[in-house]
Amino acid sequence: MGYAERNTWVQVVMSTVGTAVYLVIVLPQLWQRPVDDIDWVWPMVWTIVGTIAATILVSIGWGILAGIRDPDEEHTADQRDHEIERFGDRVGQAFAVIGGLTALILTMLEVHWFWIGNTLFLGFFLSALLGGFARLSAYREGLPQ
Repeated sequence: MGYAERNTWVQVVMSTVGTAVYLVIVLPQLWQRPVDDIDWVWPMVWTIVGTIAATILVSIGWGILAGIRDPDEEHTADQRDHEIERFGDRVGQAFAVIGGLTALILTMLEVHWFWIGNTLFLGFFLSALLGGFARLSAYREGLPQ
């Protein structure tokens, strides 16, 4: 497994774990209290920061272990990796745009900030997850023609 594919796996797993942590913190509040009283801002901030930090640390750790295990393996991205990265970014961007447009519509309808913020969060999560899945699929089955 190459450098770029390994980092894609880390991104997919860490974004899923981070989102799951956020949902475990926020969803129970949704059933127990009004939206105005839900503490969601700082859990979201810390989840995002924690997910980014964990992704970086796991990528570095996995890279070190891969380098120790197979020191002759190339640890840089090649042309194919760049094309796969662009493909995954295009897939992921679609969901970021959908999340942004949905949040814009919710803003125009003057919906509570909780829903707007969480719509953006969901859009970013889907962008990372589905863009990552697209990249992983391209690594395994090749780029679509």
